[in-house]
Amino acid sequence: MRKQITILDTTLREGEQTPGVSFTIAQKITIARLLDEVGVDAIEVGDPNVSPDAQAFIERAAGMGLAAEIVVHCRACDKDIDRALSTGARRLAIFLATSPAHLSSKFGYSEEEAITAAVRAVEQVRAAGVPVRFAAEDATRTGRDFLLRICAAAVAAGADRISIPDTVGVLTPDDARSLFRKLSSRLDAGLDTHNHNDLGLALANTLAALEGGAGCAHVTVNGLGERSGIVSLAGLAVALKVHYNVDTVAIDGLIELSRLVEEFSGIQVPANSPAVGAHAFAHKAGVHTAAVLKDPSTYEAFPPELLKRERSIVIDKFTGRSAVRARLRQLGLDPDEKCLKKVVAAIKADAGKCSYTDPELLALVREAGPVSATPCLETGCLQP
Repeated sequence: MRKQITILDTTLREGEQTPGVSFTIAQKITIARLLDEVGVDAIEVGDPNVSPDAQAFIERAAGMGLAAEIVVHCRACDKDIDRALSTGARRLAIFLATSPAHLSSKFGYSEEEAITAAVRAVEQVRAAGVPVRFAAEDATRTGRDFLLRICAAAVAAGADRISIPDTVGVLTPDDARSLFRKLSSRLDAGLDTHNHNDLGLALANTLAALEGGAGCAHVTVNGLGERSGIVSLAGLAVALKVHYNVDTVAIDGLIELSRLVEEFSGIQVPANSPAVGAHAFAHKAGVHTAAVLKDPSTYEAFPPELLKRERSIVIDKFTGRSAVRARLRQLGLDPDEKCLKKVVAAIKADAGKCSYTDPELLALVREAGPVSATPCLETGCLQP
């Protein structure tokens, strides 16, 4: 895999297509600024043909002075392109569906008619002096020979980037790697990979596509997007760092960005989400916690400090003595073996309790007997 991978974030386009999500212009501006701060290379800011507010934001985005490239999205048709160009767009991303189902059901096009439409659209954008990325929508369900022909025609017409969307998430990693190897050897253009997560393979397919020759990966914050969404920015950035030592964005800024988009979108991040989920660095089973307390790498693929996070030890019926002792020492207590044994026994006896808060744990210690420090539950401090 190459050492320079470009990240395009499409939270403000694909992400807003998530059911129930509609960002205000002010929210989009805030998200765009944070995306720029963490260092994404490009921000797809939407399609002005969707609504007046979408167009208003796109026009604002061009003047925000961001370091990231601002990309405007639209269909490969005359009127949509004209409106997109009217926003002052500095790059257009046009798309045309290419799979047999789309060609017959949506357009009634033959393959040759689709190529003609793609070439005409690319030439229209280039005539305005604007760089253009051509996306073959539903590319992964398109015959490989036709896909290569229409992409090659778009490149010949002036497209400097080609996007290969796995529109309904049907790729496997082997297919993705093979496809991008073929395309990268035949096309004189940058290649983008855009993978949907319908079968839970979006991240794996993105990594495989990058191994195969793609140079740009499309992501959204928290994996937002149509249906099951696409690749998560944090998930991809961490995977590239951990597996390939490839630096993309400022990973330590991704938690703030994730929480912001969670708030603005109203879509809660599942607790078990990789990297950004509440439980990503939480350890529960006694065997796990005992090992982690000695060496965190025993049950952590990467350290929480990478994202400016901290690991946590869950105290419940699965908890062993090592975890309870460690937590009590963090609270300023040093229980003897007799006290510790009573506390652990009390925890395991209450099988229905999911976890213990610090005050609840301190209460168990107080019931178990004297220790070398006395907790002050009212203030949260400890008094010797």
